[in-house]
Amino acid sequence: MTSPRRRAFQVFLITAALGLLGVGWLVHKITSFADRATGSASGTVEVEIPRGSGAQKVAELLGEAGLIERPAFFRLYAGQRGAASRFRPGHYKIQAPITPRQLVDLIVKGVADELVAVTIPEGKNMIEVAEILDAAGIASKAELLAQAMDPIFVKSLDLPGRSLEGYLFPDTYKLRPHSQPSRVLVALVRRHRQVFDELRAANPTGANYLKSKLKFDDAAVITLASIVEKETGQPEERPRIAQVFINRLVKSSFKPKLLQTDPTIVYGCTVAPQFLGATSPACEKWDGRIHRIHLEDPANPYNTYTHEGLPPGPIANPGRAALAAMFRPDGTNYLYFVAKNDGTHQFSATIADHEAAVVKYQRGGKAMAKGSE
Repeated sequence: MTSPRRRAFQVFLITAALGLLGVGWLVHKITSFADRATGSASGTVEVEIPRGSGAQKVAELLGEAGLIERPAFFRLYAGQRGAASRFRPGHYKIQAPITPRQLVDLIVKGVADELVAVTIPEGKNMIEVAEILDAAGIASKAELLAQAMDPIFVKSLDLPGRSLEGYLFPDTYKLRPHSQPSRVLVALVRRHRQVFDELRAANPTGANYLKSKLKFDDAAVITLASIVEKETGQPEERPRIAQVFINRLVKSSFKPKLLQTDPTIVYGCTVAPQFLGATSPACEKWDGRIHRIHLEDPANPYNTYTHEGLPPGPIANPGRAALAAMFRPDGTNYLYFVAKNDGTHQFSATIADHEAAVVKYQRGGKAMAKGSE
């Protein structure tokens, strides 16, 4: 072997030896790193591992939480163990100090699903639904509402309108804490679709009547069901309330076709401006009560005292009974109703009977002024 070749070979041997020494040193450091708790944290540390997180993301999160000192070493160690692609998402409560080896074992095993039972009552609007979910620790109110009022997200679910109002079905759900808002909302919308489809299939005659006589699509059915939901807390009254509003829309003798329902005004002044981006001048003076300026407000698109027919969309999230009432109204000829102050209503077929009921139940027997209703 010539001298230049000998020197090249010697250089190669030295380089290879140094490389092996370097690899050995790195393996030793990683191995020793795995069994030493070097993080700065102590006590219970909560870490959220999002779905789809790889070793690098997990290492960054653990480093930020003070559970490990060198995220790069953790990533290499996880790769060495073949665990980098097996980390499971979840909300972890970790007792520190803890070694990287124990962390890898823990996150590969995953946490048991800590499902929380959350009940969404009937008739809540989407802001109230978001507040309930937030209070249960499922997702933040702000993030839920941003998603529920995102037209692109609404469209992705093949739903009409500017928000998910009306489609967040009231029920008891078992949900995972710290969930992605979109996953939570999709679960509620999916349940709505299931119940709505069941009711429509079980009531073909009523469904056909709504479609052929009133020209109602699904959105219109849900919108009127939300009004029925807000107008009474008595399940047995819902089919009759639904029939009153249907009568107002179909009877040629009832003109103008004003539903004249207070909950729509309230919604138009309190919730709708948040996704419509505008508030009527009268609603800017909202103090929690309906005044004459609100009843006479044409700038509120949800004002059913000044706008005929249905409002632009649902005003709450109707439950099964209210939706069923739309497909099975009771067939009576009533056009009016007034609260009897005991949770129920007095129904009337004529304006004269209605005015007499108003005097009896709302005015304490005091006669109405001429020209008032």
